[in-house]
Amino acid sequence: MSRARVHLHSALFLAAVSARGTTTRVGARRGLSARPAPQEPGMEYQDAVRMLNTLQTNAGYLDQVKLQRGDPQTQLEAMVLYLARSGLQVEDLDKLNIIHVTGTKGKGSTCAFTERILRGYGLKTGFFSSPHLVQVRERIRINGQPISPELFSKHFWHLYHRLEETKDDSCVSMPAYFRFLTLMAFHVFLQEKVDLAVVEVGIGGAYDCTNIIRKPVVCGVSSLGIDHTSLLGDTVEKIAWQKGGIFKRGVPAFTVIQPSGPLAVLRERAQQISCPLYLCPPLEVLEEGGPPLTLGLEGEHQRSNAALALQLAQCWLQQQNHPGTGELKASRLNLLKALPLAPVFQPTSHMRHGLQDTEWLGRNQVLRRGPLTWYLDGAHTVSSMQACVRWFSQVLQSHEKPSCRPEVRVLLFNATGDRDRAALLKLLQPCQFDYAVFCPNLTEVSSTSNADQKNFTVTLDQVLLCCFEHQQHWSNLTEEQANQDLWRPPSPEPAGPASLLLAPRTPHTHSTSSLIFSCISHALQWISQGRDPVFQPPSPSWGLLTHPVAGTGASVLREAAAIHVLVTGSLHLVGGVLKLLEPSLSQ
Repeated sequence: MSRARVHLHSALFLAAVSARGTTTRVGARRGLSARPAPQEPGMEYQDAVRMLNTLQTNAGYLDQVKLQRGDPQTQLEAMVLYLARSGLQVEDLDKLNIIHVTGTKGKGSTCAFTERILRGYGLKTGFFSSPHLVQVRERIRINGQPISPELFSKHFWHLYHRLEETKDDSCVSMPAYFRFLTLMAFHVFLQEKVDLAVVEVGIGGAYDCTNIIRKPVVCGVSSLGIDHTSLLGDTVEKIAWQKGGIFKRGVPAFTVIQPSGPLAVLRERAQQISCPLYLCPPLEVLEEGGPPLTLGLEGEHQRSNAALALQLAQCWLQQQNHPGTGELKASRLNLLKALPLAPVFQPTSHMRHGLQDTEWLGRNQVLRRGPLTWYLDGAHTVSSMQACVRWFSQVLQSHEKPSCRPEVRVLLFNATGDRDRAALLKLLQPCQFDYAVFCPNLTEVSSTSNADQKNFTVTLDQVLLCCFEHQQHWSNLTEEQANQDLWRPPSPEPAGPASLLLAPRTPHTHSTSSLIFSCISHALQWISQGRDPVFQPPSPSWGLLTHPVAGTGASVLREAAAIHVLVTGSLHLVGGVLKLLEPSLSQ
């Protein structure tokens, strides 16, 4: 048995033993985890989250549903019925003045930019997004802040009991996890009397449960790519058809520059229902005649998201007859206009400050902690991983070496769902990591106190076996790269400007070493070696260092002048890392 496989078996054993006493039996009849007896309002936040978690579809039942998936239109109609049972009608959602945003990559960042811009106008904003990083209440925000634990608990129990009271034999009493949170967000925003709500689509668009919205003020489509293929289709064109499903008759919609195929699909979808669809000009066009725009989110790819956000905010202000919109200006922009071009305008001071002040954790985020620098980005598609590697490259190139002592690069990776893991890992190969670390999206081996990050849709065996597959992919890629290097003549110059390669580096004398840990905490303990001033676990699990790579690597990490750690592949992984590195986010 290989050393890697021995380590995996140890990880499986550790996780299984630790979780043995906390696993909940599955309610087979409905395919949902067994529910505790209904609680009374006034329970603690964690009690509400634990009850919410019972609405997650368990892993075994989920596999069955995938084989027997019903009509998606029927599923959307069921969401309308849930809304009615909760005490609302779809017409009530019109009062929220919604900005509805979909896309494959950048939709969350676009929403964050848009919300921050409009909040700067003195408007009271609601913002519904997914997934959460640390606490589930992050998904529902008022004026940019997650709703309080008390407000979450209040609205959760009100909605939960309302749905229990209105159940009958013809339907399941409770909607699934994401649907419940969508309903809850609508109730919170209406009760809090927001001036507008920015609503991020969950998956797709046409049949996403947020698409019960009938009259948004404006819609947006960020960059399109391949993701969730089992639900949305295996081509960008099929995915574009799903995304264009949020278009509404007479409601303005905006998208960014896309490949010709999916752009044509979006145009056809818009024309079919008389939706005016516009193409956003690049950000540099809006910068003409004024100072450059500064973005609060790092990465060149965020400029596309910011350009879309500016158009969404400008259109919303115009549709609501709000003063202070950007002044229109002439432009010499010459695009092949597959779509009408969105207005070119001078961003206002509110818009400029909004873009600059936007915060969106876990996306191109850097945490500098003594000798450790953590680079956090939840990229999980091929296109977003390409952007992540470019960003990581740029940040490292600007980094000054503190001394002649060696620096170490570490990859911490996990991927979930139907993503092409081998393709994602291949994109990361040029980063020349010294160590590749793989772990599931479990903050601790056993965590009975934190309900926010529980996931019943997969089993422990499944997630740990995925880590082993990631390690195998990485080993194969490293071996292929080593074989290619044997036959490649030395080149005095780095690759051209379009390359994803980082700054020139002394060639490795060894292949990247890889390790699997059973949880995020153990992975961080090994990577940081007690050198992160904030992350100081009380009892380091030195027993996990019996693996030869772990032992020798620990010495290297303790002696390194700097340790650069890229955490990527999953927003859930990034959230678990943030929970440990930034304890204040759990408060």
